[in-house]
Amino acid sequence: MPETPADPPGLDLARLRTHLDRELPGTVQGPLWADLIEGGRSNLTYVLTDGASRWVLRRPPLGHVLATAHDMGREYRVMSALSGTGVPVPRMLLIDHDTDVLGAPWYLMEYVTGTAHRDRETLAALGEQRVNALGRRLVETLAALHRIDPAAVGLADFGHPDGYLERQLRRWSKQLAASRSRDLPDLDRLHALLAERLPTSPAPALVHGDYRLDNVLVDDDTITAVLDWEMSTLGDPLTDIGLLVMYTELAGVGGGIIPSAMTAPGFPKADEIVSYYAELTGRQAADLDWYVAFASFKLAAVAEGIYFRFQQGRTLGAGFERAGEMAPILARHGLSTLKEN
Repeated sequence: MPETPADPPGLDLARLRTHLDRELPGTVQGPLWADLIEGGRSNLTYVLTDGASRWVLRRPPLGHVLATAHDMGREYRVMSALSGTGVPVPRMLLIDHDTDVLGAPWYLMEYVTGTAHRDRETLAALGEQRVNALGRRLVETLAALHRIDPAAVGLADFGHPDGYLERQLRRWSKQLAASRSRDLPDLDRLHALLAERLPTSPAPALVHGDYRLDNVLVDDDTITAVLDWEMSTLGDPLTDIGLLVMYTELAGVGGGIIPSAMTAPGFPKADEIVSYYAELTGRQAADLDWYVAFASFKLAAVAEGIYFRFQQGRTLGAGFERAGEMAPILARHGLSTLKEN
């Protein structure tokens, strides 16, 4: 390490240290260092250390102005509520809703050991039996989330489940329209079919909103934490299982834009995931094709947003140049799922 800690983008370490010493006295024992470990597409994530202990800090992307899209309070609240349940989450330590310290709201949580598996080879090295057991554990953790009574953990008002699917479809359609830079007739057709065939939702549950293998940490074959709760709410739980199935079916597509880890030998196939989820929850995944197709539409809208920003030179990091490949692939997958391709 250099002699003087350097500020990574988005963090003023001196201001942060002063605030932590006031709010969590005695927690930081030595000079405070920070490394940005994730950024660009979502909230920014930093590992902090004083040489003896480690913590994780999350804040919105730099220059972000729409606080509702990167709501620090939402992530902090849901993970605080889930502490001690069957869903593993890091322990929340502090939230700052103001902008005086970092120029944006932020929160601090404990550091949890584990690997977020994105790569096929790394996961495959565990062997087929362990990979299969991990895949089943991923489903078990999702089922545990969906079995939680929101009122029992103080989240009865965490969302508005009535009309959830219609609002979600409208939201992602608007997102797509805001970043449209080309004609995508297959994606327009997929949206129209989804709107025509809107299913009736089962009883609402806590929904993660982006549940997949690389959004959990795995240590010694155990899921140690579920992360990235920025889209969590009360809503239709089948949207989570539909998204997980879509990521499983398209694993490795787009040169790794969709992580390839779930192609590792032994990882449960989509039908195994669905049947195991039904066994654990008693929920029959009726209209599952709609939910998988909707997941394809949602991810296509996200990918088009990334592609749009890349064209404008507003993205940093590797891999963004391939985002433009994804929307046509996802649209065809959605149409195929609905037997319309």
